[in-house]
Amino acid sequence: MKLVLASTSAYRRMLLERLTVPFETAKPEVDETPLKGEAPPATANRLAIEKAKAVARHHTDALVIGSDQVAHLGDEVFGKPGTVERAIAQLRRMRGETVIFHTALAVVNARTGHVQCESVATHVRFRNLSDAEITRYVEKERPLDCAGSAKSEGLGITLLESLSGDDPTALIGLPLIALSRMLRTEGLELP
Repeated sequence: MKLVLASTSAYRRMLLERLTVPFETAKPEVDETPLKGEAPPATANRLAIEKAKAVARHHTDALVIGSDQVAHLGDEVFGKPGTVERAIAQLRRMRGETVIFHTALAVVNARTGHVQCESVATHVRFRNLSDAEITRYVEKERPLDCAGSAKSEGLGITLLESLSGDDPTALIGLPLIALSRMLRTEGLELP
């Protein structure tokens, strides 16, 4: 059975390569708009499953991996900023605060229809950043495609005071500890 990553994210692809198993990637066509009143972890879980299922419809003999991440501070949700202005605004709002990043992971066995889903929370404490630090960071790293506007796997680590969570790869977008467990459940041999 082949393995398919339902994502075109370079970050997720690089993480999955760590497991040294062959895989393909496919772009899921899913509306990522949160539902009204939906809690951030529920949004992440729903979207991870929808992404995996969307790709599984075209790969009927595969294990399909879907993932999604939602960052929030209380009820305020921080998605992918898309623009420099929104990235700067997000980082200004998050400075000095602890933001929770929920990274959901789904594995769909397209052959059997079996669905597994887990969410891994990472608590990220941002330093009390100056406007100049935020602007310099956004100009250098251009974090426009990641929830919360900070790439911890890159220069964004300098914005942080602390991280806490069960899986260091979750914040980058693909929790490998949970994924390894889920793939083994589906019969994939890993070291």
